[in-house]
Formats: sequence, C-alpha cells, structure tokens
Amino acid sequence: MEDAIKTVVTTFLQSSRGKENLDSKSFKKLVSANLGNIMEDTNSSSAVKEMQQGLDENNDGKVSFQEYLTLIGYVANTLSDRKATHAKHH
Repeated sequence: MEDAIKTVVTTFLQSSRGKENLDSKSFKKLVSANLGNIMEDTNSSSAVKEMQQGLDENNDGKVSFQEYLTLIGYVANTLSDRKATHAKHH
C-alpha cells in the first residue's frame, strides 16, 4: 500500500515537473500513459478534456494535486465496483 501511495505522488510530481498543477498537456500525458489499462477513452482528446474539466473544481484550467486525487479515488472506486460485481456473478 505504501508503494502504491508513493507511486501516486511520484507520478503527479513527474508529470507536473515540480509545478503545483498539471496543465492540459501534462494531464493528458499522465492519463494516457498511466491509466490506459483501467480507463476507457484515455486516447480520446475530448474525453480526457472532459475528464479534466470535471476534476477542475476551481476552474483554473489546471489539475491540482487535490483534484488529481479525486481522479485516483474515482478510478479506485470503479475498479472496486467491477471486482465486487465480478465476484457476485461467479
């Protein structure tokens, strides 16, 4: 679990190149490089842009670390739901 948390933080820091926020380009790169196997539409510019806008609570056009954690939580919940549903059917 500690490694997973470190990876979440490191991925953000590497993607933001030390800045406090991810700009659109950095966010798109992070999503397509790191979430392509568990999320659909990560190669779709419009879907990623929509995702970014959904996360961007303060509407500054960027994704802060806190907003990024919202995405991580959403992805984790989705995976958890899928596994639970899968387990019920077997």
